[in-house]
Amino acid sequence: MSLTDNKPRLRWACRRGMLELDVLFMPFVEDAYDLLSLKDKQVFERLLEEEDPELFAWFMGHEICEDEELNAMVQFILKRVKV
Repeated sequence: MSLTDNKPRLRWACRRGMLELDVLFMPFVEDAYDLLSLKDKQVFERLLEEEDPELFAWFMGHEICEDEELNAMVQFILKRVKV
């Protein structure tokens, strides 16, 4: 079952090993996830499959994700959450 079909599983997948990622993902899922298109929900689900160190580097601006869709989602989350 896809995470897009199961919000409790999605919330669980957003709980990470780094607090910095939790404070980005959890508000985003609660406030913006339901407004995403199906394609963007799938991109977000792919983003959650990435390892925490890579996610941290992308969200903190230390590296740029080479995957254009994932990078666009990272930028969207950052603008939406406004951390």
